[in-house]
Amino acid sequence: MKKESIKPLEPIAFPMVTLPPGEENGMRPADLHQPFIIGLQQTVIGEIPRVSSTLSGSDRWGTFKARWGVGRMHYMLDPGLYALGNPDENSPVLVTANYKMSFDRLRKALPGMDAWILVLNTGGINVWCAAGKGTFGTQELVRRIEFCKLSRVVNHRRLVLPQLSAPGVAAHKVKRFSGFKVVYGPIRAEDLPSFLESGMKATPGMRIKTFPFRERLVLVPVELVEALKFYLFVLPVLLFLGGLGGPGGFWYNVIHSGLFAALAVLSAIVAGTVLTPVLLPWLPGRPFALKGAWVGGLTAAALVAFLWPVSQTVGGFMEVAGWCLLAPAVAAYLGMNFTGASTYTSLSGVKKEMRWAVPMEIGAAAIGLGLWITSRFVS
Repeated sequence: MKKESIKPLEPIAFPMVTLPPGEENGMRPADLHQPFIIGLQQTVIGEIPRVSSTLSGSDRWGTFKARWGVGRMHYMLDPGLYALGNPDENSPVLVTANYKMSFDRLRKALPGMDAWILVLNTGGINVWCAAGKGTFGTQELVRRIEFCKLSRVVNHRRLVLPQLSAPGVAAHKVKRFSGFKVVYGPIRAEDLPSFLESGMKATPGMRIKTFPFRERLVLVPVELVEALKFYLFVLPVLLFLGGLGGPGGFWYNVIHSGLFAALAVLSAIVAGTVLTPVLLPWLPGRPFALKGAWVGGLTAAALVAFLWPVSQTVGGFMEVAGWCLLAPAVAAYLGMNFTGASTYTSLSGVKKEMRWAVPMEIGAAAIGLGLWITSRFVS
């Protein structure tokens, strides 16, 4: 690979944010105590933590827990510079977020390779979401280069960034303020070896982001668990409201009407968090709220079929109408959560969808809930 000529930087004032105490050199003292550190790499600036491309049982267990929402918001590593394998001053520099799963996916994709991994402080958020939020951004990248003294560690001036980080990084500003040129690598970490071997040239297939069944399926547990946490608070309320009014005593109504309401809401939750991502390519419409509403409508149809014998009364009709509004509203709201997990929609597209979808979902849910509660007192 041809070496680049390194020119001295112009003295330009860049608004830098002071790093936390103990991180002035780009690494915290706790770095060496992280369980995935396997040794130290000697460099001109001192010792750099070394990691392996082989994930340990602890790494896999951490990923499993994060997938199920256990410690998800704290599943991160310290930002700074790490050595993968046995890199030298000519080895590539790969940039990623300090979300542990992103870091693990990157190093796992590079077996037997020597490289430097520059980890940015994104608050434990993955690359795609952090770029949209601005935490995987120009300023953080430039200051991390400076505090890690990267210009002294490597002889070249190239950084390989994930393609999905592009919304948050202005490459020309990074070049201007740090002297490092940004090269956007492939979307998938698995394509990095081929990308690097070809002289950092990506094939058209490396630039296309798909959202296949497996990737959609692995997102289900964390969304389902988060929804069920809220459901645990709603459940006693549904049982209590179901016990009011009705043809029998309080506990009779709880068993017959309250449990049905609890199962109805649970069905809507499953529709929004499980069926929506599983059936995503086949659900009509582009907005994720609309896709969620479709499966919510199927859930409502099943509830109507169950309630049909009692729908001939005024109270029964109101109950049916209530669930026809509640189920799609709940499923549509939960279905929108998958919008941020796909590159099908831009940040502006997500905001645009939320502006019209959220008010409609809240309105439909409120009216539906009101109809169901009223039906308890109407025969």
